[in-house]
Amino acid sequence: MCRLLKAAAVCGICGPILFAGVLVTLSFLEYGFMLTLGWNPLTAPTCDWPSGLALGPGGFVMTAAFPACGLLLVFFALGLRRGFRTARAGSTASILLALAGFAMCLLAFSTDPTNSAAPPTLHGLIHDAAFAVLGCTLLASLAAFGFAFRSRGKWTTAIFSWVTAALMVPSFTEKGIVFYFFLAAFLAWCEAAAVQLLRSD
Repeated sequence: MCRLLKAAAVCGICGPILFAGVLVTLSFLEYGFMLTLGWNPLTAPTCDWPSGLALGPGGFVMTAAFPACGLLLVFFALGLRRGFRTARAGSTASILLALAGFAMCLLAFSTDPTNSAAPPTLHGLIHDAAFAVLGCTLLASLAAFGFAFRSRGKWTTAIFSWVTAALMVPSFTEKGIVFYFFLAAFLAWCEAAAVQLLRSD
């Protein structure tokens, strides 16, 4: 069981690093292409980003990264559930995080470009639905993890969970540059939670 927890923690550490690496690399390599979709890193940071990266010349990398990172998130969530086996909030939060991981896998279905006049495609609708599920489950999961970590006396991680959840609301409603802060906070949260899992008995 200890090995399982350590393996899950490694998934929690590696997943964010892989996802961040793919985002940064593809955003640089496909910069010109993303501009044609209406994306601008400062004035329109969430316009078809990051999903639009899957539509560019190196899109197969982003398409593969979504399910790869999603599965790593699922396994990480299962490890957290085992680590919080005596805490109801932790169990609930872990299940929600696993659902978010499954939703992330479905983002492999390509999005429809926002500036396209063509009718929505089936794969675009699946992508949009998965994104909505991902947002809802992540928000609820982070809020619940705040209570779970608080019950363990891990106040720093608990507050970090709530702050990350709070950043998520404007990033999905108002969008804008705050989305970068939320994304960075969530990836950092995964690293912090993974470290806590590694240190658990």
